[in-house]
Amino acid sequence: MIEMLPITINLVKELNDQFSKLTSICNKLEAQFNFQTLTANWYGNEEKILTIQLFLEVPLSFIQQQKELDKLSLSEFEVSHFSDDVISCFNQDEQHLLCYVAITHSELTLLELKPKILSGFVQAKLHKVLNLIAQQQSLPCI
Repeated sequence: MIEMLPITINLVKELNDQFSKLTSICNKLEAQFNFQTLTANWYGNEEKILTIQLFLEVPLSFIQQQKELDKLSLSEFEVSHFSDDVISCFNQDEQHLLCYVAITHSELTLLELKPKILSGFVQAKLHKVLNLIAQQQSLPCI
């Protein structure tokens, strides 16, 4: 049986095609963020472990996801707009959070011009998002 990690990072195909190293960067960041959240005691209550799926999106796919989330029943899900480029959907009963993070047009341009900053950029952006989630869920920041 394969056990899923509490935090996973998924890429939209366009990003994966555009940045060939992004998959390996995200795999490394998954391990790092899961370790950091473990040491910050995010999983102290094993009966109530928060699972987070982070989705890195391009602007068009982000807008599509945003439209889909706006259609959801608010009685079952809590939709949060953290910023213009980050939106989440939380299912309280299942302790499951989906978080869509857009790499904006200007960020994509910058990353194409300076590919060496890709790893640090993605790490910083997702780290900030996880701390927004921590604040929302009353968890310690990492």
